[in-house]
Amino acid sequence: MADRALCQGGGVARVLKVSAPLDFAAIRAGAGVPEEFPAEVLAEADRVAADPPLPEHDATDLPLVTLDPPGARDLDQAVHLARTAGGYRVSYAIADVGAFVPLGGAIDAAARRRGQTVYSPDGRTPLHPPQLSEGAASLLPGQLRPAALWTIDLDADGEVTAVDLRRARVRSRAQLDYASVGADVPAELALLPEIGRLLQAHARDRGAIELGTPSQEVEPAPGGGWTIAFRGQSDVEGWNAQISLLTGRCAARLMLDGGVGVLRTLPPPDPGAVETLRRLAPELGVDWPDGAGPGDVIATLDPARPRHAAFLDAATSLLRGAGYTAFDGTPPDQPGHGGVGGPYAHVTAPLRRLVDRFGTEVCLALAAGEQPPAELRAALPELPGLMAASDRRTREVERAVIDLVEATVLAGRVGEVFDAVVLDADEKRSTVVLSDLAVEARCDDPLTPGQRVRVRLVTADPATRIVRFTAAGDRARAPR
Repeated sequence: MADRALCQGGGVARVLKVSAPLDFAAIRAGAGVPEEFPAEVLAEADRVAADPPLPEHDATDLPLVTLDPPGARDLDQAVHLARTAGGYRVSYAIADVGAFVPLGGAIDAAARRRGQTVYSPDGRTPLHPPQLSEGAASLLPGQLRPAALWTIDLDADGEVTAVDLRRARVRSRAQLDYASVGADVPAELALLPEIGRLLQAHARDRGAIELGTPSQEVEPAPGGGWTIAFRGQSDVEGWNAQISLLTGRCAARLMLDGGVGVLRTLPPPDPGAVETLRRLAPELGVDWPDGAGPGDVIATLDPARPRHAAFLDAATSLLRGAGYTAFDGTPPDQPGHGGVGGPYAHVTAPLRRLVDRFGTEVCLALAAGEQPPAELRAALPELPGLMAASDRRTREVERAVIDLVEATVLAGRVGEVFDAVVLDADEKRSTVVLSDLAVEARCDDPLTPGQRVRVRLVTADPATRIVRFTAAGDRARAPR
């Protein structure tokens, strides 16, 4: 949400440290997140990890690298970018989880119950047993691994000209992370800025709506305790995300042409919501030129400016109704994703998200000129419900973690007055983010979005994870 939009370029804003012991396991338990794998699941994982299936096609000559958050072990993707006579070649190796997880087996059943990996400050609750997700199936550097290898050719303008997908054996050369790459892109990723910017430009041309706003994160602190901060997406993360989106768009095209698959869908923005946002723009100092779409306007905004942050928060109304749509035969009436600006499928994170394994298997069959097997097709209608349930659990955990840390940070400070920025409001209440602390919470007064205000803390209860403010004194000051 744009309520975290107070830092840019991967920066960190207002880091807070919490020393009190916090029970994140209780939050996961309350949300119904399964912690331990049954013995039969671990036994099956041990068997398949001991004898990894290696495809005949050898792509170990590709100097692939992975790019993930620091310390990641569940490495789904490895990339190589090359210049060609006509443009570019994107080689994108995706962990071949389907090679390790037979349909109908114990690991498959456990993964369907889980839906996705759940990340918490004290660790991850994985979709698959660690001996696969952090071991035999992960694209760890220097290790021979099976992969679904996408080869996507682009012309000089970044348009797709050819797509190839096949199983291959690969070996990643290096494990890179966003923090170390930073502004100095290493040789292995020299073309990433060039290709990433081209793909971003095409996304705007398609009418894609990419808010790109920072997120509120809780992480272990050096020496113990926890930190909470707003963290923005760096340029490198944005460019890397474009490679994944490119692959997902190619996967959706394969599925639609083949008449079977599961898409990640989001309805186009409601015209009424667009018009409401258009009317709000001048009130928040946002220029909306004639003929410009909402994505064009959003791309010009500075999330560090309070009124722009409030506009971005309001723009989330354009991205409602996301889900998964399975089909077999007639394509869906609405196959597109409003945020991406076209049809899109999740296929690039199979170690961490259930639906990607099935989408990849469908694409592998179609790319080979075959029809997906009946057992795979039979599973597709179940996926939207399974993913919706796991998304709800994950959101519940993430929100509860943030609420607990915020309430703990502010416990004992009830009655104090803080500077804040108003992000959204209705007739009865508002949402504010504090100017000097990484805290966003409800204010029990209707205020004006985009304004800087003074608010008084009235509740901060770690037991209930509730934080509430009221307006204090001079409600609003001129926004900057």
